[in-house]
Amino acid sequence: MKTNTKKNSGPVKWLLIGISAFFLIIMLVLPLVYVLVTAFREGAAAFWEAVSDEYAVKAILLTVEVTVLTVIFNTIFGVFAAWLITRFQFRGKKVISTLIDLPLTVSPIIAGLIYVLTFGRQSALYPYLKEAGIQIIFAVPGIVLATIFVTFPFVSREIIPVLTAKGTDEEEAAALMGAGGFRIFREITFPHIKWSLLYGVVLCSARAMGEFGAVSVLSGHLRGKTNTMPLYIELLYQGYDFTGAFAVSAILVLMAVIILILRSVLERKGKKETAEA
Repeated sequence: MKTNTKKNSGPVKWLLIGISAFFLIIMLVLPLVYVLVTAFREGAAAFWEAVSDEYAVKAILLTVEVTVLTVIFNTIFGVFAAWLITRFQFRGKKVISTLIDLPLTVSPIIAGLIYVLTFGRQSALYPYLKEAGIQIIFAVPGIVLATIFVTFPFVSREIIPVLTAKGTDEEEAAALMGAGGFRIFREITFPHIKWSLLYGVVLCSARAMGEFGAVSVLSGHLRGKTNTMPLYIELLYQGYDFTGAFAVSAILVLMAVIILILRSVLERKGKKETAEA
């Protein structure tokens, strides 16, 4: 133990700490400080006027709406996909697993273009969508679809390793004793995955709130209708309204910090519960 203590207290450790702190300050702390300073540069009244503007409020509400819908869909899909991949054997299993990870390798801009080609005016589906009164491109449904695409793997990829590690012994024993599938999931499976599920939900929420590329392609930038917070910030910045842009950015940063705190709390509780088990 003494040897490990000496090794951990050497100059290499402090050098690594210094390098890490330097990069964190340059890459994260300074930009965040600059956002907050610029947001309040003209005073609290100007900040409040910027974030309470009609279009700013609509952008915030749309961002929250899209995030909630995305999280609901990806949570349901993530649980089902994780259950399927870890509990059943079938042909095409590796293909499904690979497709789940596909959004991580596809540029968000490309994802947006894919949906434009699939549901836009040149698509074979467009006449049927128009006849049914369904508008996807340059509308909220398109934004939701694009955000779901880019956040697709976050929930399932947090659950799959946990289910794989736990195995199926407890579930098989419960099934032999006559327990139904839903009861097995509720009383045996869910307690094991609840923290990883919540952790995945938090990651999905953070990614959904900050999505820009795919949403930018599909939104049409309709002010007050399809502008999420990242798009509205870009609009203000391009219009040289720096106070407004950084004020809304500060709100987005605040939301990200809240999610970061939730992530840390969930991670700590999950590790504590795992250690106790």
